[in-house]
Amino acid sequence: MCTSIYQIALDGSHVLGRTMDWHALGAAPVFVPRNHVWRSVFDDHQYHNRYAMIGSGGAHDDEIDISDGVNEYGLSVQKLTFTNGALFDQIADPNRTSLAPFELPFYLLGNFKSVAEIEAHLPELQMMSGENAVHQYGYPELHFVATDPTGRIVAIETSHQPLKMIENPLGILTNAFDFKRQIRQLDNYMTLTEAFKAGQVPLNTPRVSTGSFSGKKVPLGSYTPGSRFIRAAYYKERVDQPANEDEAVVSVWHLLNSVSVPKSTDYQHTYTVYRSAVSLETRTYYYEPYNRLGLLKLQLTDEMLDWTEPHFYGTGDQLHTETLA
Repeated sequence: MCTSIYQIALDGSHVLGRTMDWHALGAAPVFVPRNHVWRSVFDDHQYHNRYAMIGSGGAHDDEIDISDGVNEYGLSVQKLTFTNGALFDQIADPNRTSLAPFELPFYLLGNFKSVAEIEAHLPELQMMSGENAVHQYGYPELHFVATDPTGRIVAIETSHQPLKMIENPLGILTNAFDFKRQIRQLDNYMTLTEAFKAGQVPLNTPRVSTGSFSGKKVPLGSYTPGSRFIRAAYYKERVDQPANEDEAVVSVWHLLNSVSVPKSTDYQHTYTVYRSAVSLETRTYYYEPYNRLGLLKLQLTDEMLDWTEPHFYGTGDQLHTETLA
């Protein structure tokens, strides 16, 4: 599960939000400093990050498992589960960087400044299944979202080896296999612009439909990856464009309401254990675990760039209310 939603404000602010749908809460806000040294669970190879980051994650063996976040240059990366779509290698290529799939956001945020830099080095990266790993981790099917302050947003797909980058000006991604098929299905729900159909959407275009929904279908309410994709895209195209970062965060949160999965253990094992959003320009991370019903805020400030140790923020996952006097 998981849904990613991107908003561009009128003042140029970029906010990338997501639901994290899992069977239990296992990630909380974290800061990772520059020059952090870690080892891959695949082969114990040592890596040396260059850049600081904040996001959601937790300690994992000799590394920090980051689910989503933003680094000091405003690059943001998310990982999402990927139903029946991932293709991983079993044998490491000595000329490439071989990683467990869930390590990719941590590696990218720690070593790249922009989507363009990632694109230039993408063929060097190899996603490994866990059969021959030093520390077994199975076959974690994942794909990824990356964006930066230029307004460029992409999906990094693991259905191809080497990894494939797909431009995604729609700004929506879920877990379903075959992104192009999902895009084609949108024709039933909205009228897409000719620029979008031709793959020529300029950067920082907030909408990719004409605004005409007459005679089109209305999205269904299920929580399947396909339904969430259509519902998120449909409402994103219809909402008012936010004016600034604050309005963009509010807008993203209300859009996430339409795809957040409630806890329903008799029917499914996963639910929306947390929701988050990052503002790329201010390097601000917003986080809300399932039970809290209130946002927490963490900003990667210039002062923090001098910190030398990771910091894990215990947030609690209990109902948070404000009593009126």
